[in-house]
Amino acid sequence: MSVRRLAETSVQPASFAFNRANAAAAKQWIKKYPKGREQSAIIPLLMIAQEQEGWVTKAAIETISDMLGMPRIRGLEVATFYTQYQLNPVGTRAHIQVCGTTPCMLRGSEALMDVCRSKIHHDQFHTNDKGTLSWEEVECLGACVNAPMVMIFKDTFEDLTPERLAEIIDLYGAGKGASVPTGPQNGRTGSEPASGLTTLKSEKAILKSTRDREAKAATKAAQAAPDAIIATVAPIAAAAPVGPSKASKPKTDAPETSPALKSPSPVKVAPAVEKAASVSAPLHSAANANKADPEVEQVSKQRSGPKNKAEPASAFKSPEVKVPAAKAAKPAKPSLEDKNRPAGIDRPALVDDLKLISGVGPKIEGILHSLGIFTFAQVASWKKAEREWVDGYLSFQGRIDRDDWVKQAKALAKGGVAEYIRVFGKKPV
Repeated sequence: MSVRRLAETSVQPASFAFNRANAAAAKQWIKKYPKGREQSAIIPLLMIAQEQEGWVTKAAIETISDMLGMPRIRGLEVATFYTQYQLNPVGTRAHIQVCGTTPCMLRGSEALMDVCRSKIHHDQFHTNDKGTLSWEEVECLGACVNAPMVMIFKDTFEDLTPERLAEIIDLYGAGKGASVPTGPQNGRTGSEPASGLTTLKSEKAILKSTRDREAKAATKAAQAAPDAIIATVAPIAAAAPVGPSKASKPKTDAPETSPALKSPSPVKVAPAVEKAASVSAPLHSAANANKADPEVEQVSKQRSGPKNKAEPASAFKSPEVKVPAAKAAKPAKPSLEDKNRPAGIDRPALVDDLKLISGVGPKIEGILHSLGIFTFAQVASWKKAEREWVDGYLSFQGRIDRDDWVKQAKALAKGGVAEYIRVFGKKPV
């Protein structure tokens, strides 16, 4: 979102006051809000001030804030937040807002902006030499069907071409803006297709008044010529009644459509015959219910069975994790008296930040400190047996070698973070 600031002090007027008509309108707006909520009128009052002055001045913001009994900073917050308020002087005769959202962009709004750049000013929010015209790019103005479009004050001009916009700008610049027709500029009516209506060409289907009028006309015609109506209706009444169509009735031998079974069928049979043709439900059998369908499994077997199934000999197993057939007890940590335990030192005055080693967090760093490991140089000197001891003590299962703590520690011990970046191409995490 762009930063919105008030205009320079050099262009700000010293004071602001509503004219008589706008002062009355402002009072009416304030009355629309409940007692104690009058500050909500800040938005419409700022709009009235903008319509009166052409833009929202600092004096207007402060005057309206004082009218509503609200801190001036609150008024400034509202005015600088909403893009509908112009915080800098705009053209006295027209400020052209060009829609630049996707539908208008696809229909040529960039060409319209080029016209504004050539006829008004290269940059937005700048007036022309006479101070009568200015322009800006805005978000969707709500007439996407009639893209591209612009808005001047409260009027929209749609279905524009660069040539037509240039004509409109010239008319406004000459003070003849009131003569420009609003809406579509290509002869289109509203937002109907450019080629004209293709549907709903008649109001008969949508207006009740039209339908009622036609019904009354038909009744009057029937009363005027009853013999003709009777002559027309009589053959239809004499015709045999037409039964419902069975075109969609499925033709199948499935039991669901068999006339021998209970169904709303025109074929009726004796209860005994119907009972004989009906298939009884199979008796419940737990063994049968637990068998897989042969059509699915192609073999008759039980669906339930032992949860721990034997794995094939070729099944992949992670090198550091062995999965026994039954749960095994968690291996005990290696002894602190083990000969392979890395040698510890007394806590030095300067302790290295072991968390710079990838895989070492605050908790692991605390454990290493309890083992007398305080520096990168200590970790860098670990041999395989020492790494395996620390790995088992931390229950890491090979993580120290995978993360290559020794190589990381050597780089950090040699040149700190700069050396680490040189070796690994990234910052330590």
